[in-house]
Amino acid sequence: MVSAPHEAMHRIFQKDPGLFSRLPEVLGLEIPPPVSAEPLTVDLTENEPLERRVDTLLRIETRNDGPYLLVVEAQGKKDPGKTASWPYYVTYLNNKYRLPVLLLVICQDHATAAWAARPLTIGLPQWPTVTTRPLVAGPHNMPVITDVAEARKDLALAALSAITHADNPDVDAILKTMSAALRDTPESIAEPFVELIAQGLGNRPAAQQWRNLVAVDLSFYTSPLSEEIRDEGRAQGREQGLAQGLVQGLAQGRVQGTAQGRAEDLLLTLEVRGIGITDAIREKVTTCGDPELLRRWLARALVATTAEEVFGEETSADR
Repeated sequence: MVSAPHEAMHRIFQKDPGLFSRLPEVLGLEIPPPVSAEPLTVDLTENEPLERRVDTLLRIETRNDGPYLLVVEAQGKKDPGKTASWPYYVTYLNNKYRLPVLLLVICQDHATAAWAARPLTIGLPQWPTVTTRPLVAGPHNMPVITDVAEARKDLALAALSAITHADNPDVDAILKTMSAALRDTPESIAEPFVELIAQGLGNRPAAQQWRNLVAVDLSFYTSPLSEEIRDEGRAQGREQGLAQGLVQGLAQGRVQGTAQGRAEDLLLTLEVRGIGITDAIREKVTTCGDPELLRRWLARALVATTAEEVFGEETSADR
C-alpha cells in the first residue's frame, strides 16, 4: 500500500511543475532554468508488444561472485539505433532476472569498435541518470594468434581472433595457423569452428583463402563447407573435362559433324557452364541445320559466360 509520505514527496511536483527549477542551486547542479513544465501520464505500461532481440544471451555462473547475464552483440557497422536499444537491453534484463548484466560487443573494424566503446548515457549532460558501458572486443584488442600450439590451447578464442581480424593484412598467417590447429582435432570439435570462421569472413578475400585451406588441410572432414567445396571441385572438374575434350575435338575435327550431334554438344556445354537455356535458345539450337554455325556457337560456349556472348552476332545479324 502506498504511504502518505510517498505520495506527498512526488505529488508536490504535480502541484507545482516548476518546483524543480528551484532545486539545482540547492543540489549543486548547473541546470538551465525551464521556460515551462507540464505533467504527462504516469502510466508506462506497453500497450502493444515491441519485439526486441539480443544476438546472444547467456547466464554465467561464477564460483565466488554469483551469477550474471552476458549479452553478446555482433556489430558490423555504426548504428545510431543502438544508442537506445543497448541501454534498454541492459535495464530490461536486470529488471527481469534481477542479475548484473554485462554487454559485450564484437566488431571487425577499428572505427566500429571505437564507436561501440563509447559510454551511452540517458539523462542531462550535467547529470547522466543511466550510463551503459559496452565491453568491446575487436581488431584493436583481440590477440593475433599465429602460433599453432597457442591456437590449440583455446580453439574458440583462436577462431574469434580469426573472425575479428578478417581485414588484417596478416590474415593469411592467422588462417593457416587455425587450419593447422584444427588438422589433428576430432571432427566433432573442429567442424563448428570451420563453419563459424567461414561465416565470419563473409565475402572478404580471406574467405577464399579459408576455403582453399579447408579443401587441402581439412579434406577429410565432412562439414557442410567441406562438402560444398568438394561439390564445387567435382563440378569444375566435369566442366573442365568437357571443355578440354570439346576443344581438342574441335581442333582435331572429332566433334560430331552432323547438325543434330553438334546441337546436342552445344546444349550440354551450355548446361554444364551454367548458361541459362531458355525455350527460345533450345528451339534456336535444335532447329539450326547449319553444322558450321553450330560449330561456331559451340566454340564460343566453351569460354562464354552469357547466352548473348554465344549467339549475339547472329542475333544482331538477323535483325
